[in-house]
Amino acid sequence: MIETTFAASKLADRLAETGDTLDVLELATAVLVRNFELLRRRTDAYAELDQAEYLLLRTLDELGAADVGTLAGALGLDPSTVGRQGSVLLGKGFVERSPSAADRRRSILTPTEEGRHRMRVTQSRRRNASAELLGDWSEEDLRSFGSLLSRYNKAVAQRYLTAPDD
Repeated sequence: MIETTFAASKLADRLAETGDTLDVLELATAVLVRNFELLRRRTDAYAELDQAEYLLLRTLDELGAADVGTLAGALGLDPSTVGRQGSVLLGKGFVERSPSAADRRRSILTPTEEGRHRMRVTQSRRRNASAELLGDWSEEDLRSFGSLLSRYNKAVAQRYLTAPDD
C-alpha cells in the first residue's frame, strides 16, 4: 500500500495544532484538486469522454437543448470556449447543432443518443470510482460530505458564475 502524501496525512494534525481552519481548508482544497487529477489519470472514469466533454453533456442533459451562451453561463466559461467544445462534440457525433427558432444567428446544441450514452457510461464509471473509494464511509458521512461539497460548489457558483451586473 502506498503511504498517503505528507500534505493529505497531516491535515487533521495541522488543524489540531494551529486551529487555523482556513489554512487547513486552503491546503485541503489544493490536495483535493490534485486527487481529482489522480483519479482522472488512474481510473477509466474518463475513457469515453474527457472532463470538458462530460461536463458539457451533463449540463445539456440537465438543461435540455441550449445555446452556447446559456451553456457558457451555466458552466462559468467564455462562450468561445463552449463553442469550441461544442464543435468537438459535434465532430464526434455527440451533439447536433441547429439554428435557434427565436434568433437564427444563434445555434442550439442538443445531445445525440450516442452523446447521451457516452455521458451515462462516464457517469457510471465516475460513480463506481467514488463508491469504491468511499466504500467504507457510513451513509451519514457520505450525506454530510455530499452536502458540504454541494454547499461549497454553490458558494463558488454564487461568487464566480454571477455576471458582474447581477
